[in-house]
Amino acid sequence: MSEIVIQTPRVFAPLDRPARYKGAWGGRGSGKSHFFAERILLNHASKPGFRSVCIREFQNSLRESSKRLIEDKMGQLSLGESAGFSRRNDSILTPGGGIISFIGMQDANAESIKSLEGYQVAWAEEAATLSARSLSLLRPTIRAENSELWFSWNPRRKTDAVDALLRADIPPSDAVVIGANWRDNPFFPAVLEQERLDCMRMQPDQYPHIWEGEYARVLVGAYYALAINQARAEGRISNVRPDPILPIRLFFDIGGTGARSDACAIWAVQFVGREVRWLDYYEAQGQELSVHVAWLRERGYTPREAEIYLPHDGVQQDKVFNASYQGALQSAGYTVTVVKNQGAGAAKARIEALRRIFPSCWFNAETTEAGLDALGWYHERMDDARQIGLGPEHDWASHGADAAGMVAVVAEATMRDTGWSQGSFLSQAGSGRNENGYTRERAQQWMTGQR
Repeated sequence: MSEIVIQTPRVFAPLDRPARYKGAWGGRGSGKSHFFAERILLNHASKPGFRSVCIREFQNSLRESSKRLIEDKMGQLSLGESAGFSRRNDSILTPGGGIISFIGMQDANAESIKSLEGYQVAWAEEAATLSARSLSLLRPTIRAENSELWFSWNPRRKTDAVDALLRADIPPSDAVVIGANWRDNPFFPAVLEQERLDCMRMQPDQYPHIWEGEYARVLVGAYYALAINQARAEGRISNVRPDPILPIRLFFDIGGTGARSDACAIWAVQFVGREVRWLDYYEAQGQELSVHVAWLRERGYTPREAEIYLPHDGVQQDKVFNASYQGALQSAGYTVTVVKNQGAGAAKARIEALRRIFPSCWFNAETTEAGLDALGWYHERMDDARQIGLGPEHDWASHGADAAGMVAVVAEATMRDTGWSQGSFLSQAGSGRNENGYTRERAQQWMTGQR
């Protein structure tokens, strides 16, 4: 066979040295998939009997696999039957009894992927969708001498399994991970350049994620996508500090104890004049209440400084510890308010309430990033066949979003009860105090957010 010559963007050069883990992350048009597809073929062309597997989390058919791209590369590199390559319905046979296989990990288990133990390379395309379970199955299975695990992906969230593995502060030993975007690709085609410019003009909120490989800040179609983008544009996601005079309100979406329980989410906010200041966010799964209370005290949210709001199920007993959130938090010294059940349509009511108050919301960027991620992802569950909405999707984002919706419900009720409108609140204050005990001077401070 004649020597195969492939021109490769310089950004991928570090991936050509041997390493147990190889990763390339970035936006559209960087050539990540093309690089790994070519390297798969180079290995098979130069090493008779080489075995590799191309993996995706979801692969209901081979149309959803990397097979088409690899077959296109075979044509470009003249790797046909005369070179020992043969296409099959579910695989590609290669010289010396080698094979390129294609599998989806969603339905895999330890037994079903045992056949991969002798494979030298596993390439996970669209690796951002890989679950932690899939990674835990894959890593020990690909264990042949000098075997390698390859990953290519456009990042979504920093908590995705592949990012937690390869972009953590302490990555696994023997790992080479590079970032690559469209500007790193000398072969970037004109048609993609037009697509890139159109995206910049028509979807500016999505452009950093799609083309620059940044984490997705908002999901297209998410309930609060436009509101969050507007807040960023107006500088309301910045450095926000608490008012030292006013109490801090802690809004819970309660979780349970156990590996499969819902997460507990907490927003720390203040109502300051016409502003709602979102100061802090906390989320943990499967932990007992004492862990959450320890976080509150660590952050300075003591019973003297803060008051707690719980959803209606805060009075229910925990199945493991036989204690309610309300009773346990009151025993810890906190003032606790249980927000009544809003009945049918409560989720939609919370969504609309938060949308209404969002123009008055200010977020401390450093400490609320995870909560904003949840709000940016919270979206409608769709019936794709009928194209109708089925209500909010209950996933990782719903806990923080539910707690935020309760913030909005209580904020609006407080505004009504205390006369927070520009006219009524100040007119009630007059030259003395209004019915809630606020002087006109203090009322004006609340309206303007002055200290």
